[in-house]
Amino acid sequence: MPQTTENSRMIKATAETIYNAFTEPKALETWLAPGKMKGKVHDFDFKVGGGYKISLFYPSSEKESKGKTKDNEDRFEVKFIEIIPNLKIVQAVNFDSSDPDYLGEMTMEVTFTPINGSTKVTFLFKNIPHGIKPEDNEAGTLSSLEKLAKYVE
Repeated sequence: MPQTTENSRMIKATAETIYNAFTEPKALETWLAPGKMKGKVHDFDFKVGGGYKISLFYPSSEKESKGKTKDNEDRFEVKFIEIIPNLKIVQAVNFDSSDPDYLGEMTMEVTFTPINGSTKVTFLFKNIPHGIKPEDNEAGTLSSLEKLAKYVE
C-alpha cells in the first residue's frame, strides 16, 4: 500500500516570499536539508519539465550510517510537474540508491495558502518509498519547515 504524509506550518511571510525560497538553489541548500544535514544542489532548472539534483549530507557527528545513496548522503533528482506561482509546486522525486526499498517515484506537492498576513505551507508526500518510515518523513518535513520559516521570516 502506498505511503503518504502531510505536514503544514504557518509562516509569517507572504506566499510570494516563501515560493521564492523554492526557486533558488542557494535557498534550497539552506533550508531543505532537515536537522543538521547540509544540502548541495548540483543542477537546477526551475520550470515545468525541468528540475534539480540535490545531495543532503548527514553530519559527521552521526556515527550510524543511514544514507540512501552513500553512508552519509541522500541524493535525489526532482522533476517539476506543476508550478503555479505563489500557490503550488508539484515535484516527482527519485532517490539515487542501489537499495530497492528506496526506489520508485515519490510525489511532493507543496501548497501556499495566505491566511491573515501569514502563509500556511503544506507538504503532501505520496508514494513514499517503503524504505522510508512515514514518521521519519514527517519529522524531516517538520524540521525543513522550521528551517524554511527561519529563512524567510
